[in-house]
Amino acid sequence: MNDRYDAGYGDEQYELVGYDEYGRPVYRQVPAQQQAQQQYDPYAQQQGYGYDPYATGQQQPVPPYDAYGTGRQPPVTSYDTYDGYDPYGQTATSGQQPRVAEQTAYIPQQARPAEPGQRQEPGQGAPGPGDGHGGHDDRGDRDYRTEQFAFVEEPDQDSEDVIDWLAFTENRTERREEAKRRARSRLTALVVVLALVAAGGVGYLWYAGKLPGLSTPEDKKGGTTSVAAQKRDVIVVHLHDTKKGGTSTALLVDNATTKQGTTVLLPNSLALSGDDGTTTLAKSVDDDGSSGTREALDTVLGTSIQGTWRLDTPYLQNLVDLVGNVEVDTDADVPDPAAKKKGEAPLVNKGEGQTLSGKMAVAYATYRAPGEAQNAQLERFGQVMHGVLRKVSSDAQAATTTVQTLAQILDPSLTDKDLGTFLAKLSDLAKSGDFKTAMLPVQTDGTLSAEASDSVVKDVLGGTAKSPDQDAAVRVSVQNATGVKDNAEKARVVLLNGGFTFLEAGASSGARSSSEVTYADAADKQNATEVAKTLGLPDSAVAKGEVSSNANVSVVLGQDYEPASAG
Repeated sequence: MNDRYDAGYGDEQYELVGYDEYGRPVYRQVPAQQQAQQQYDPYAQQQGYGYDPYATGQQQPVPPYDAYGTGRQPPVTSYDTYDGYDPYGQTATSGQQPRVAEQTAYIPQQARPAEPGQRQEPGQGAPGPGDGHGGHDDRGDRDYRTEQFAFVEEPDQDSEDVIDWLAFTENRTERREEAKRRARSRLTALVVVLALVAAGGVGYLWYAGKLPGLSTPEDKKGGTTSVAAQKRDVIVVHLHDTKKGGTSTALLVDNATTKQGTTVLLPNSLALSGDDGTTTLAKSVDDDGSSGTREALDTVLGTSIQGTWRLDTPYLQNLVDLVGNVEVDTDADVPDPAAKKKGEAPLVNKGEGQTLSGKMAVAYATYRAPGEAQNAQLERFGQVMHGVLRKVSSDAQAATTTVQTLAQILDPSLTDKDLGTFLAKLSDLAKSGDFKTAMLPVQTDGTLSAEASDSVVKDVLGGTAKSPDQDAAVRVSVQNATGVKDNAEKARVVLLNGGFTFLEAGASSGARSSSEVTYADAADKQNATEVAKTLGLPDSAVAKGEVSSNANVSVVLGQDYEPASAG
């Protein structure tokens, strides 16, 4: 956009005379007479100088050569800027000529040159001789060319590179600082998480009573809950050997308070209180059945048994096969019951981590070597049960399906769903290592000792031992060696009628000719004599010797026993 100083403003005309020291164009006003001369037909320039486009016969004089290409120009006699040279294109008549403001050369879009007497700012004066267009320069005769001032209009590439480098350096520094801030934030978050985990772990150990130095033995058994108040689920299992006879009994305990599972093995010699007086666990299972035995165990152990699981050996075999065999550390070589010759390879080998199928598991659980106590066989049964619990599914529905697949008839107090859910809980504890097996210590007379009351009855079962009153009746153990099966039952009736407690000791492998009545303590000699008299045996049959573990007097009925003479 042009202002009032732009070339071509009004009727005045300007022409380019050169460039100043900064490379900017310098103009001057064309004189009036020269403007008149320039009113020519532009086509005349194409025909050459002196051509009359209208054929008038008149030809304009040829102007002198304009070295600057500014058009026609009268000759200049002096090149002095102020004396002989007229920078505005007018002929000078003297060395001093007043300046005409309207004819002063100027640069478009800039202020006009300063008036005489005013200070000339750089870039406002007329061009001097150093710019290649004439004039005088006080700074010396230096040759200035237009390309030397290119930096005025052209951007400096080096400056852009510097700006880019500064921006790159700033961005790189910011990225480093941001990375450091993120690293510090992550480290802080990690420390907070570790602190929370540590605090939670310590809190759990304190709550569970497992914090070293702060927990007491009572706390380890259930935190702040007393032993008696802990929640337990108890089921009694009776393994019936359908081939060789006899039973093995164990209690399966799930302590929901302490998250601990236990198998409590009950010896067959455990003394129980029956309808006819004192009896043994084995005798109670055979005679009183599941209901009577469960009630007798509750009385002796001071616990509460929720149900009875009768597990015959064929069902145990099927159960092991269903769960996919069991792993047991066997303590003896078990011969194959189906072997026809002696010396054949055993069915179960002694060793650690033995894989037992259903048939092998049954043989191992019921095996009792000659001369071994019944507790040895009972411990093998406990090993098999532990192995089964590790293989049963921890899912209640899946465990229930396994129980239903057995197709066994359960006690009415225990349903398939209840047993499956109970086994699933114990399986979870067995797999996590929170499961153990304990033997109930029983004295020779079948009663419970103080040790049993503390270690098993109180701590595991949460009960109180209540053995039958030993003064209630004399316990008599009877073994039938007469060769007649009914003689043992007849002797039982006679002894019960005489006020004695009958304990069955089974049948002898071979018949004996004479009967024998023995006692261990001298205090029981009189009782032994009374027993012999009640059975119709002579006094010579009474002698001091070994008796059964839970009996006061032991009797071996021989062929001389005559039931008709008893009483």
